[in-house]
Amino acid sequence: MAKDVFHQQVKKALIKDGWIITHDPFTIRVSEAIKLQIDLAAENANCRRTE
Repeated sequence: MAKDVFHQQVKKALIKDGWIITHDPFTIRVSEAIKLQIDLAAENANCRRTE
């Protein structure tokens, strides 16, 4: 997957703001024939659940 010119800047800004990048890229398989890729998946480190 080709990443646009802002990918690294957005990723660095999220990390600097306390976010944890969980997937880069985030892949969702809908079926054998259909696979979606989203640029980033992240969660806010300040809002993480503890179990």
